[in-house]
Amino acid sequence: MRKPRNFDAELQALTNKAKALKTKKQGQLGKLVVATGASAMSIEQLAGALLDAMSADASRKEAWRKSGAAFFRGDGAGARPGARRNASGTSASGAE
Repeated sequence: MRKPRNFDAELQALTNKAKALKTKKQGQLGKLVVATGASAMSIEQLAGALLDAMSADASRKEAWRKSGAAFFRGDGAGARPGARRNASGTSASGAE
């Protein structure tokens, strides 16, 4: 006879995984704010900039995507000096 599935346990495991992913994403967003220098902005300015970004047209969003990709690669005009990350996750300048 086949063992019955424990749907409650599976649902709990998925809930825990979703919470862990949300926590990880929040941490990554916080690190991104600091790495880009946006932490120098007031919370109101940052919220306003993000709200404006949500209503931007597709061509502006694509330009931002390219700039962001350059930032993460550490090249191009969109990348800040010292923001490049090495394999260990620390900045190239040694500061974290």
